[in-house]
Amino acid sequence: MIYNHISELIGNTPLLKIDKKVHGLKHINVYAKLEYYNPFGSVKDRVAWGMIKDDIKSIQAKKQTIVESSSGNTAKALQGLASTFGIPFKTITNRIKVGEVKGILQLMGAEIEQLPGYSECPDPDDPNDPLAYIEKQLAVNRASYFYTSQYTNQKNIQAHYEGTGTEIINDLPNVDYFFATVGTSGSSQGVAKKLKEHNRNLKAIGIVGESGDYIPGIRTIGELREVGLYDRNNYTDIVTVKSKQGLEGMLVLLRKSGVLAGPTSGTCYSGMMNYLQEEDKKSATPRNAVFIVCDRIEWYGSYIKERRPDLFGLEADLHDTCEVSQEEVDTVPVVDFEQAMQWIQKEEAVVVDVRGNQSFNAVHIPGSLNIPDNYLEQLLLKASPFNRQKKVIFVCPLGKRSKVYTAIAKQMGYEAYNLESGLVGWKEAGMPVRDNIKIND
Repeated sequence: MIYNHISELIGNTPLLKIDKKVHGLKHINVYAKLEYYNPFGSVKDRVAWGMIKDDIKSIQAKKQTIVESSSGNTAKALQGLASTFGIPFKTITNRIKVGEVKGILQLMGAEIEQLPGYSECPDPDDPNDPLAYIEKQLAVNRASYFYTSQYTNQKNIQAHYEGTGTEIINDLPNVDYFFATVGTSGSSQGVAKKLKEHNRNLKAIGIVGESGDYIPGIRTIGELREVGLYDRNNYTDIVTVKSKQGLEGMLVLLRKSGVLAGPTSGTCYSGMMNYLQEEDKKSATPRNAVFIVCDRIEWYGSYIKERRPDLFGLEADLHDTCEVSQEEVDTVPVVDFEQAMQWIQKEEAVVVDVRGNQSFNAVHIPGSLNIPDNYLEQLLLKASPFNRQKKVIFVCPLGKRSKVYTAIAKQMGYEAYNLESGLVGWKEAGMPVRDNIKIND
């Protein structure tokens, strides 16, 4: 068959039945929706096209640049599509953590603006939050940009309702369980909405990472509130999965099913299997489960090698990673403002602010150190950065993200504490701060 434009190849992806010998479930059939068959290699192709297809002529006429905050797949698809229409594309992001992804975007010709000194702590003081930064750019010169806004654009959900969900129903009319990882939440909500029209008893499960863990393309349980499209009411359950489990799921798909799934898809498979093992015991009636294989493995080599060097014939450094349980994170020692201030004044504690450099420069606790969270874990694992004779107090905006690093530091043998309510609470309590301080990064 001959196609006239790359957009015509988006959608109509295959549904693969996973052999029962692989998953071991007795009463549940498992199907993988292979979204990496889309032309730019991911489920995000549908969203990218859905967000711009009705506005192509207008964008061209106004000589606009398409702009988005994307760390990979959406950016790839938008750049690929935009280039065929002679439209420039720009991504503004702080989340490109995988070198291969950035390289592909550069080869495709995307303009990439990576914001400096930003950590992953949601911070009201951070002038370089990607979404806030884009809004500021639009306020200055809105006419020059077409902002697709994947985190709030209802066309994200609609693309999966009309496309992915409809295709699944056409191939498999009776679906009892649906699983998808949650990034922007478009695929999980759009598909579930369509499937529920055919089975009101459908169980729709969102898969997320654990707090403090990083899995490409997936939000952690604590980050879900940042996603404008996300609505908890559209999910039967939310399942958390560790990155280590995600890689194990990836290996199952690779080695037993011939599915070239990346770590994100492996996480979806692992979360699904954890959930379905209990469901399989409840009824002998045959049921069907579908999960999304969102993209391919090829652009995640460095991510995988960092976490599983043994898969590449390399020896693992026991200090390369540190796993902390959710219980450890939830039960870290907390210090209140008055006690923290006493320790600081007596020089009995070092305060470590895990926010980005820009936020720290704007306002911080006097005498505190700034180590953004995207560097902090490796620093703790590779070195002994703090005086072990002193207490270490970790600070983030709301006292949530810093819990993870408090737990890691405790595992490393430090007397570590998390600052109650974070810097926001500290300021609201009238505790001393320093602001507008310029330092060299």
